[in-house]
Amino acid sequence: MVLASALLVFAIECVFRGDFASAITFFAQPYKPGWTTVLVFALILLGLDALLGRAWLGLLIVAPLTLTLAFVGYQKSLYLGDPLYPTDFLYARQIFELMPLLLRERPWTGAGMALGIVMALTLFMYAWRFVQRRVSRMSYKGRAARLVLALPALAFFVSLMDYATFSWTRDRLQIIPMMWDQKENYASNGFTLAFALNVPMAHVAAPNGYSDKAIDAMPKPAVDSALPDERPDIIMVMSESFWDAGKLPGVTISPDPIPSTRALQSGEMFSPEFGGMTANVEFEALTGFSNAFLPAGSIPYQQYVRKPLPSMATFLRSEGYQTLAIHPGTEWFWNRSNVYKAFGFDEFRSEKTMASNAKRGLLISDEAMTDEIIASADAAENPLFLFAVSLQNHGPYEPNRYGNATHSVNALTSDWARSSLQSFAEGMADSDRELQRLIDWASKRERPTVIAFFGDHLPPLGPVYVETGFLKTNVAPRRDTPENMRLHRTTPLVVWSNRSGQAKDLGAVSPAFLPLHVFKTAGISHPYYTGFLSDLRQQYSVVERSLLLSANGEPTLDWARQKEIDPAIRDFRYLQYDMMFGKHHGAPAFFPETIGDLVAHTS
Repeated sequence: MVLASALLVFAIECVFRGDFASAITFFAQPYKPGWTTVLVFALILLGLDALLGRAWLGLLIVAPLTLTLAFVGYQKSLYLGDPLYPTDFLYARQIFELMPLLLRERPWTGAGMALGIVMALTLFMYAWRFVQRRVSRMSYKGRAARLVLALPALAFFVSLMDYATFSWTRDRLQIIPMMWDQKENYASNGFTLAFALNVPMAHVAAPNGYSDKAIDAMPKPAVDSALPDERPDIIMVMSESFWDAGKLPGVTISPDPIPSTRALQSGEMFSPEFGGMTANVEFEALTGFSNAFLPAGSIPYQQYVRKPLPSMATFLRSEGYQTLAIHPGTEWFWNRSNVYKAFGFDEFRSEKTMASNAKRGLLISDEAMTDEIIASADAAENPLFLFAVSLQNHGPYEPNRYGNATHSVNALTSDWARSSLQSFAEGMADSDRELQRLIDWASKRERPTVIAFFGDHLPPLGPVYVETGFLKTNVAPRRDTPENMRLHRTTPLVVWSNRSGQAKDLGAVSPAFLPLHVFKTAGISHPYYTGFLSDLRQQYSVVERSLLLSANGEPTLDWARQKEIDPAIRDFRYLQYDMMFGKHHGAPAFFPETIGDLVAHTS
């Protein structure tokens, strides 16, 4: 049983790491918890065999399941740079929804996967029948003895997985939870134990020092809610994977695919993500809260937004605004239909309810989304807050995605990488053209109109990054030098008004600061969005899980691991926890518009 467990654990590490030598190293170093994992698997197999009544049946169940998880984890790391987390299963449906796009780029991989699944199922059924016929049933005493040994030991191991509490035994076993650096967490602890350590992330513990008294002691904002007499329409567009590909070394794209954005650019949006996880960027941009204070790998849209939560829409709706969200994809994706209700949107239009579903390539076009935005704003009788998330430029970027390319790419790369980059450039040109169309339309309006436009994250260009020398691997690391993080995480940001023109010199800012800059441009004040966040912005421009950037660009790395945290960041964290998970003690001072809704849903 121990030998079978050792072989299985070694196979899991080989598959997850994609590297035989790395798996060997994991087991060869005595301070790595590889042999602890083997013991855990031996206990699991022992217990399952006892429950099923025959030896080896547990292995037939555990091996396919764990090897499949390891393979999915390897693929996720390859494409998104993050390992597999338990919370990823909350959006498994979305993975299947995107599968046709992924398989279009790699059809032979899809065919191989399908063949592999059929062969694996066939082998599984044969092995199960073989064991049933050839292996004798255990006696009841033997089964009971195995359970008496396995269950208490497994229960003890489960108790070690709460990373938030100190464990002398876990420490002696060299199982070191590295929740601040998940890549190293999985490399050091192995796939199985690191995955298990991430299970408790579904529960967010209160930060040290948080209490009602701590909220009361916070400096109260010096501003109240106020809007101009002529209330402006506010339109925010989060453009899928919008980025300046001219930053790639040795790459020239002709003509410039984003001339309008370049001319209008107000600053840069410092994304908390790379290549995906759009919903996490959206969460910050709408709420003014930060992913930095949530467990690594978590997705608040999926895990934590289960009741009304303050957002820009909540406030503006309380002031008589019509609030509308638009996304030309499925309404259940990222749980948006439920989240938008919790955020205070009156209506959400998806691919099912948009006036036009005209496609460009495989997905609904940016042009169709812009048509929906303009028509909605022109038809609105009340002031409008509209938040739109585009879809057309979602990866992967297969060569000749659009046909009849209008841009040429000069780069010393493979033909495939150059063609892939050309497809991306065509999509960016479309997005840039639609931004200009919005600006031209708004310029002619009598009603004041504010437009914010930004990319959610860098695109998943994969080999293009490696072949151009922009990155060493297909994805950017979670932790890096401040200079590299700014290069690998920033996308163009435009904040513009038809009354005052473009906002200038915003620098690189976290999405959590976007409500501040949008409301400031619109002439709107609010205790949290232009009060608290304004005070915080004077000290910091970026609040990221492993990096703080001060207002003048000075970095602080690994700030969350320091004994003393800047009171400004500490209060930011307290207030976010209070409104997301606590008793909303800070609502009267910071979110007065939410008091009725929040109290009604927490009683």
